[in-house]
This record gives sequence, structure tokens and C-alpha cells, in this order.
Amino acid sequence: MKKLFDVIVAGELNVDIIMNGIDQVPVIGKEILAENMTITLGSSSAIFASNLSTLGTKVTFAGMVGADKFGELVLDVLKEKGVDINNIKVSSEYTTGATIVLSFDQDRANVTYAGAMTQFGIDDIRDETLKRARHLHISSVFLQDKLRRDIPTLLKKAKRFGLTTSIDPQWDPSENWDFISDDIMSNIDVFMPNAEECRALTKTRTLQDAIEAVKKFSAISVIKCGGDGAYLWDGRSLIHCPAFFNNKVVDTIGAGDSFDAGFIHAYLQKKAWLECLQFGAAAGALNTTHAGGTNAFQTRDQIKLQMEQMFNYKF
Repeated sequence: MKKLFDVIVAGELNVDIIMNGIDQVPVIGKEILAENMTITLGSSSAIFASNLSTLGTKVTFAGMVGADKFGELVLDVLKEKGVDINNIKVSSEYTTGATIVLSFDQDRANVTYAGAMTQFGIDDIRDETLKRARHLHISSVFLQDKLRRDIPTLLKKAKRFGLTTSIDPQWDPSENWDFISDDIMSNIDVFMPNAEECRALTKTRTLQDAIEAVKKFSAISVIKCGGDGAYLWDGRSLIHCPAFFNNKVVDTIGAGDSFDAGFIHAYLQKKAWLECLQFGAAAGALNTTHAGGTNAFQTRDQIKLQMEQMFNYKF
């Protein structure tokens, strides 16, 4: 079957309501002020899909939104960024989710209403769509209760259809971190947690111990470490890529998702591992130049120019 898409993203969809310029943690019963507010496309999966599409990769999205204004915003932004939205279901029963993001310098605190994303499951992903893609990416598994229980089945099906696969598990709000199993890890080609998530998922205390723990997986493991760059274990050796630094960070929302987009874009072009890491690091750093996860990614030409001017990085 002809491949129409490079990547199918199966994931969560919501909007981000971002409060920037907050100088203290809110206290119950009191009020603080933010310097500015941005309402934009949210959710790790959508940020990944949007920025990957802007880089030039053909992307389709399988997910669910509500029949409401937030749902319209999500669909409009994805379509504007070139993402195929024909596999996104619009629910009249459930509303689109939202995340309130309190952005503090280079960190943040989030409160999420999951909404329609919790009702999206494997039955909402057509086999014909999977067969027409080269790669499957899944993100934010702990926010998608219905899809999560069938992830082993979805991964096996994708592998049977000849797709490569990647997962960025993201944060577990319950902090149970019950995800890693042979059924899942044996069918992932690229595993992409950040350092804190990796320690929690592997039940280890240090980054070094987490790296040792992922060495038993068959997947290529990419561990994002923020300002310390990223590590990749390829089954034989450990590769480190330093971070690219933006000295005027607006916020870090979506930086990890943008890293994923850069890495997977290069991975699908069969670039060397270090090149994949470098492109991911440059995309993650570029993300921090604007509020939200997608506003720094407008056109491929703009991305190339800014990466070269800011980080002396060419692709």
C-alpha cells in the first residue's frame, strides 16, 4: 500500500492557557499576577505533530476533540501547520481538554483537564491509516486512559504493518509510573523520556542508574536532560549531545516535544545518531524563543535561518 504519510501521531489534543511572568508560586486564598497570557495549541502530541510538519515531514494525527471553540482552535492550528486532520474525531459528548500553565523562568507547573482525549482509543485508529504511514509516534500515555491499555496491541499492529515506532511517555500525574513491560518495550524503536521521567519509569535514583536500566531494552533510548543536553544508548555505545543555549528564554513549554520532532525528522532520513540528537537539541532550543510550543516554528526557511543565526547550526 502506498505510503501517504511519514508519521501518524496517536495522541492527546488540548489547548494551553499560558501565564508567563509569574514571580512566585500561587498560594491558596491569595492572588498573584502574570505579566502576560497566551492561549495556543497545547498537548505534547499536537506540538510534536505541528513542529514536525513544519520541518517538512508529512504528518497525520489520530485523536479526539470536542465540538467546541477549543476544538476548533486545535484543528485550525494543526491544519494551518500542514498536519492532516482527517483522522481526528470530533465528539459532541465530550469537551476539548485544556492545560493551565504557570510558567516560572525555565520551569513550569501545569493543571490539566483531560476532556475528550480520555475517550480516544485503539478502535478510533483505522488500520488503513496505519498502513499508509511509515512511523507511529505516541506521547503522553498517562493522560490517555483508554488508549493506554491497548498500547501493546497498537505497537504490535504497527510493527506488523511495517512501521517504525517511538514513544515519549511524559509525566504520570498519579506518579505510579506503571508502564514499562516486555510487550511495550520490545515493539518500540525509539524510547524518548526526559531524565526525571526515565528515573521514575525505571525506579532508579540517578541519571547514571537510569541509563544503565534502559540498556536492557531493545529500543534506542534517548534521554533528554534540558540544559545538560541529551544522551542516546544505541545498544552498543552511549552518545551525548550538548544543549544549544538561548540566552533569552521566553518559556520552555514544548521544548521536549520540539526536540522529539527534530530527532524523528532526522531519524526518518536515516541520519547518524549524533545528527539526530543535534537536530533535536537545536529544535528544542529554538522552541524557547517564543511562548508556547509551536509559535517558534512558522516555516522551514525561518527555522533554518534562526537555527543558523542563533546556534550556528545548519541542516
